Amino acid sequence: MRAARSLSHQLRGLLRPCGRAGLIRCLTTGICAGLSIQQSFAQQVPSGGPDSSAVSSFGVQPGTVQLQTPAPEAELPVLPINLPTALQLANTQPIDVQLALERVRGASAALFQARALWLPTVTVGGDYQRHDGEIQDSSGAIVTNTHSSLMFGAGSGIGSSAVLSIDDAIFAPLAARQSLRARQADVQTATNDSMLAVTDAYFNVQQARGDLAGSQDATRRAEALASIIRQMAAGLVAPLEVVRAEAELANRREAEIAARERWQTASAELARLLRLDGTAQIVPQEPPQLRIMLVQPSRSVDELVTMGLTYRPELESNQAQVQATLELLKQEKYRPLIPSVLLRGDSTPVTGTLAGGIFAGGTNGDIGNPGGRFDIDLQVLWQFDNLGFGNSARTRARESDHRAAILALFRIQDRIAADVARAFAEVRQSDRRVKIAESQVRLSLESYNQNLTGLGQLGVAGNVLRTIVRPQEVVAAVQNLAQAYTAYYRAIADSNRAQFRLYRALGQPAQRLSQEANAALGAASSVAEPGNSPVPPAPPSTQRESPGAAAQGRGIQTSFDPVDESRDARSTAR
Repeated sequence: MRAARSLSHQLRGLLRPCGRAGLIRCLTTGICAGLSIQQSFAQQVPSGGPDSSAVSSFGVQPGTVQLQTPAPEAELPVLPINLPTALQLANTQPIDVQLALERVRGASAALFQARALWLPTVTVGGDYQRHDGEIQDSSGAIVTNTHSSLMFGAGSGIGSSAVLSIDDAIFAPLAARQSLRARQADVQTATNDSMLAVTDAYFNVQQARGDLAGSQDATRRAEALASIIRQMAAGLVAPLEVVRAEAELANRREAEIAARERWQTASAELARLLRLDGTAQIVPQEPPQLRIMLVQPSRSVDELVTMGLTYRPELESNQAQVQATLELLKQEKYRPLIPSVLLRGDSTPVTGTLAGGIFAGGTNGDIGNPGGRFDIDLQVLWQFDNLGFGNSARTRARESDHRAAILALFRIQDRIAADVARAFAEVRQSDRRVKIAESQVRLSLESYNQNLTGLGQLGVAGNVLRTIVRPQEVVAAVQNLAQAYTAYYRAIADSNRAQFRLYRALGQPAQRLSQEANAALGAASSVAEPGNSPVPPAPPSTQRESPGAAAQGRGIQTSFDPVDESRDARSTAR
């Protein structure tokens, strides 16, 4: 970070001498700011390109929380996809990438046209001319005659096309070449941005699937709890507890439907980005708890900022734009000193278009005596627009454009440093959140199991037989478990999204990810998701003891099966 700030101060120093007196010297010194950035950072990073330790290899980590895989909607068509395929489609399918490619083709055509400015424009056609009445001859006498002529041939361009601008022929290809370089860098920028958009949408789908898996598990547990409370003896729990459990079950079912809705909406967005069938529901083949590791959180932020300022394609694009404004500035400076060449045909009157061909003519309407003819008019002209003041104004405008391009380069440099720092902070903090969320799920499961076990245990207090754990405490445990699932899958998705944001912030090529992901996730596909939750939703079975035994020892906890106990109570009532 300190190295980046130091270079930024050096570049800003290029603008300080820019007073009116030293403007030209300032521009001459600051012209190659883009190239100086590239050369300065090349000395600060290891040689060998972006692969030389910019990022670690594509790694995966199976999650510790494994739930039953949720099934998509039965009435919707299913579109299975994996992350390597999505990354590969992100390199070609998105509209932004195709638009960037079309801009490259346009810039290439502009460069081809600029290189052809040295070639004259040729006009091919015919000319018919006729005169009737008085006309002044070369001696000044007025004579009356009628004549006509006809010519077929070739000549120079029409109007301004007959002018060969040497300054355009020299500087236009130089500026067009830099514009093409900028458009080529923009293709990589669009590809990287599309990769980030696709991965964000992909992990939104994964997060929704994880939320659905957690909601389904919490719903199963809420259903089992509601069934247990309904079957417990009326003297052990109040009727309000049944209502409370039913209300929590309704909340869990609503959360399950909301998670399924988020899956479908996230799937539609991913299909839009990849230009797939938007009516199908995308089903990733990786488990939703799978973590992607591209950049280790132990890396130094200064090192990563330097990498971003070296490899980001946006910098290359802005550097090319700086060079293009420089070439245009040079053109305006030298325009009054470089002549233009006017080459036009003089075989035909007035328009001066055709230069050579077959000419025929005669008196009245007779066309005869055909033969060859060749007449040209060649002029070398220096032009001073508005007595030179127009040239000076255009030069100042180009100087302003050049300074603006340099300032835009500073701005993109600052933005890149902020992007890297922000993405790195997200990577580090999301990694910590994942560890806390894993512990939160484990503790919530343990709390649920212990509370459910306590619900099946009786104690006597004040000659009143009651459960050790109240039903509302088990309901709270279900709520905590549902929140833990949500936090866990959100942390996993945030961690994966942060990894790809940092990868993009470092300027690494998105094209490389699909191959690495295919190799890494091919091995990770062996991490199968279990068919059931590691902790079953049904409450653990316990051995039953009669309430009378509990009453004999006041305050002694006893275990019982709530289902069997409620049956005994109903048989006694009968």
